[in-house]
Amino acid sequence: MKSYSLLTLLILIGCFVNAQNKYEREYRIRKSQFPSTAMDLIDDTLDDAKRIRFYRETDSTKISYEAKFKKDRLWYSVEFDEDGTLEDVEILIKEVDIPSDPLEKILKYLDNSFTKYRIKRIQQQYPISKEEPTEKTIRNAFQNLILPSINYEFIVAGKKDKEYFDYELLFGSDGSFKKMRKSLPPNYDHVLY
Repeated sequence: MKSYSLLTLLILIGCFVNAQNKYEREYRIRKSQFPSTAMDLIDDTLDDAKRIRFYRETDSTKISYEAKFKKDRLWYSVEFDEDGTLEDVEILIKEVDIPSDPLEKILKYLDNSFTKYRIKRIQQQYPISKEEPTEKTIRNAFQNLILPSINYEFIVAGKKDKEYFDYELLFGSDGSFKKMRKSLPPNYDHVLY
């Protein structure tokens, strides 16, 4: 009986630890493999976009689809769930694009959380909410508006407890910390030479 309760405990601990890590694989796909409902939603947006790429992303908890492209000199990533429902729109930005007060809070959090760190990527995220129609969220993202509902997603190579890992951190528009996940390196199906 004790072995069953120990096994159950180990499984629960494994699930908890797994939920805090991000195992992500991204595969490039053809436009025809992209969900049609998602294409209908962003088709007008892609008219004057360049370098359009479509991806299927498998993460430790879900499957999603992403359209990545350049429009008006900005890099966009529009993410959909498996059914083609919009999840968020992200814009690749730099530190100078974040207002000074939120940036100061974010950098202070990073200084306190890591002994050393390097910011690898920053994205301004426009998540879908129940209060706002999907079309309005898309319009706000393509106008690059700084709104109270946006988030900032940081990918950071950070040193904690004498080990370096990549972390994905999410902050609110005011610089408040929301969540952190360890981002593990992708698994390779082939040997790299």
